[in-house]
Amino acid sequence: MPYFYEVFLADGHYHGSKPLTYSSKDKLKPLSAVTLPLQKRMVTGFVMREVSKPKFATKEVKTLLSDRPLPRQCLQLAQWLADYYAATLGDALRQFTPATTTIRRTHPEHGQSITATAAVQIEFDLPLTDDQNKAIKAISRTKNTTVLLHGDTGTGKTRVYLELAREVLSAGRSVMLLTPEIALTSQLAAAVEQLLPHPTYVLHSQLSPAKRKKLWFAILEATEPVVIIGPRSALFAPVNNLGLIVVDEAHEPAYKQEQSPRYFALRAASQLGAISSAKVILGTATPSVADYYVAQRHKAVVEMKTLAIIHNHGEPLAEIIDIKDRKNFTRNPYLSNQLIEAMNKELADKKQVMIYLNRRGSARLILCNGCGWQLLCPHCDVPLVYHADKHSARCHICGFTQAPPLECPQCHNPDIIYRSIGTKALTENIAKLFPRYRLARFDSDNVAGEHINEVYGRLRASEIDILVGTQLLAKGFDLPGLNLVGIVNAETSLALPDFTSEERAFQLLYQVMGRVGRGHGRGHVIIQSIDPANIVVKSACERDWHGFYKHALAERQAFRFPPFAYLMQLSCRRSTESGASGAAQNLKKKLASKKLPVEIIGPAPSFYARRGKYYYYQLVCKTKDRDHLLELAKEVPGDWTVDLDPINLL
Repeated sequence: MPYFYEVFLADGHYHGSKPLTYSSKDKLKPLSAVTLPLQKRMVTGFVMREVSKPKFATKEVKTLLSDRPLPRQCLQLAQWLADYYAATLGDALRQFTPATTTIRRTHPEHGQSITATAAVQIEFDLPLTDDQNKAIKAISRTKNTTVLLHGDTGTGKTRVYLELAREVLSAGRSVMLLTPEIALTSQLAAAVEQLLPHPTYVLHSQLSPAKRKKLWFAILEATEPVVIIGPRSALFAPVNNLGLIVVDEAHEPAYKQEQSPRYFALRAASQLGAISSAKVILGTATPSVADYYVAQRHKAVVEMKTLAIIHNHGEPLAEIIDIKDRKNFTRNPYLSNQLIEAMNKELADKKQVMIYLNRRGSARLILCNGCGWQLLCPHCDVPLVYHADKHSARCHICGFTQAPPLECPQCHNPDIIYRSIGTKALTENIAKLFPRYRLARFDSDNVAGEHINEVYGRLRASEIDILVGTQLLAKGFDLPGLNLVGIVNAETSLALPDFTSEERAFQLLYQVMGRVGRGHGRGHVIIQSIDPANIVVKSACERDWHGFYKHALAERQAFRFPPFAYLMQLSCRRSTESGASGAAQNLKKKLASKKLPVEIIGPAPSFYARRGKYYYYQLVCKTKDRDHLLELAKEVPGDWTVDLDPINLL
């Protein structure tokens, strides 16, 4: 006698949001993983529940993939994701499938190990500092599921994570360690293997689907505690008996998912912790304003202020150079005299130098020096970025490329100029100033995925003298040989028209500065700024996080932005600008008719108003009651993008 089951199809080719009914010769457990036919393909699915024999013909389940069903907390978290982020249960459940979970086994079962060059040095033989001991005790004793661990760079947060992980593993429970970037997983896994003799899995997107699937089931069927390391998708690994979740570098925007469900990993981790009775640690030197405010209100902040390794040389020396005073730039148009002198000194002492500029390419703007014409993307209406190595102008939104013009198409003036230098041109500039030294560039144009580990390994092995890069440099890499950081233009991120622009600029400056002075020298930071008195620049230079927090919180309260309001961003795309504008106007009228206490801002063109052949418009909804946003979300047409709790409005 056959059995009948509703099965959720975990396959990208199935776009439905409801399970389908299949038959089976065998009795199946809820949440069991199975293969079954979908049209002419075999796909993976999860058994939801047994049902009565339907009136229509059904296809048969092909294979039971594992005797162990998906852990119950996976379904609970999926239901929460769907409800909290106004997504379908189908989109939420797909996060938990072998097809979307990416896993690489690193523990020595197959003789694999973390690359030695990527290993981070953590002195586990050294006694814990008072700060570390206090943090461990405070986290262990608190009744809060989620704790914000606010510790400056160098205070030893990783050691705290791993000591707590050791306790949890000894108690027979599993551990999950999240990082914002794939590139950081190797150095963290290396540290884990120094201290924790348990099976360790690193999750990332570099493996084949077949291998991912195989190892997904290895985690599901594990009978002993395991350690899971990876970016935000690691949250959805089928881990049994979870006892600890760590979200490292918790301020990073990479923890936000940009496809439905548009979850924020910090919120999802907190919910998973509550479901699993696991402790959740959000670790960062620069917490977001909203996260710190909420954690304070719940008395769930643990502070760490003392460096793990005390150096006799004291805090790094930091100074601000005024870009407007061109007397500071007599030797080079981009690097101040002070920065060049400091570079010469550190390089002569065989120390490493980092030059930070958060702008890719060779030049940001291509202009006519006669009439002011500017080269824009014909599809997106944004400036094309010049890449000198390929002599091409590229749109970083849609990928359009073209050769730079020989003359202005409007006035035919041949005087085409390139303004606002990027990392490529800066690297070439520095190479001419310091020809005897080994130079490398570190940005998303030339490093990705595992290749980042290669560059990082060369840095730790002192095979690179000068490193030029973008915000990738602020991601938490441990560089003990680095003794000088030069920030070319501190205001790069401040120009963005968003309520988080100051916060993000401060975090980037603070984190980049935190890379220096971790070795055997005092360290030196030189910040070149158009506005040295700007509170963001000044607070970062003085390492005054709390001062910046008070300023930012007051502004958020004055203008009713998070944490003092909830936001929902609604976006549409249409083939014409009038179509996009009209659709946004119509939706605003529809939402306003609900007469809820919600401020509806817009419609307005999106920050990137034109991408490819489409035009984009948006509405922003603001309220003190998040439930009102969920109610409005039900009224939004299916071809709109709904982003609840956006981390920015760009």
